[in-house]
Amino acid sequence: MGEMRVAVVTGAGSGVGREIARALLDAGYRVALAGRRLEPLQETAQGSPAALAVPTDVGDPDSVAALFDGVRDEWGRVDLLVNNAGTFGPAGSVAELSSADWQDVVQVNLTGSFLCAQHAFRIMRDQRPQGGRIINNGSISAHSPRPRSVAYTATKHAITGLTKSISLDGRPYDIACGQIDIGNAATEMTAGIATGAAQADGTTRPEPTFDARHVAEAVLYMAGLPLSANVQFLTITATAMPFIGRG
Repeated sequence: MGEMRVAVVTGAGSGVGREIARALLDAGYRVALAGRRLEPLQETAQGSPAALAVPTDVGDPDSVAALFDGVRDEWGRVDLLVNNAGTFGPAGSVAELSSADWQDVVQVNLTGSFLCAQHAFRIMRDQRPQGGRIINNGSISAHSPRPRSVAYTATKHAITGLTKSISLDGRPYDIACGQIDIGNAATEMTAGIATGAAQADGTTRPEPTFDARHVAEAVLYMAGLPLSANVQFLTITATAMPFIGRG
């Protein structure tokens, strides 16, 4: 790989974020692990000397600033940001969801991704050698909603706009930005899907899942490209999940 590259992974304490962080560590990256609680981040790190666990609230501008200041102080640069932190929030239709619950989901999923991208972008722009890559975790919900998921779906559609804007703004500085849309990776967060998920036709049916390590492998592919090439959008799903077509 040459000189060791530096990555920041948000939501690194569990699920897809943990898989991505460990895959990057195995591939020789230095990895800053960001998440709300220290103990799960330390579990992700597994004692690796190349891991830095940083408790972070991605929706808090001061917390995000402290994360990236700490990474720059520790390692001097940022080569990769994986904007993975996210929350479903409580289920509710557009008629039911409270404004407070709406704001909570927007703060984590959208504002959090923006704040982390902003700090990473500034470091990537100003460092030498210049440039880096940002990978945003969209979702199948960036394309098609589940019932009663208005906040999650709206924020994930917005991630697509954020991805495109970062891509455009990053061109002069060798900053690439892509999005990975994940459908039914098997994690604690999606455990209910395998037992029964609400469908658009009003029924509830179990859905297939797939091993989350395949997400990490896809992220490694995206991250491993030279900055002159970019995977703009990548969708990885359980093959038979109800997404393509009408179910």
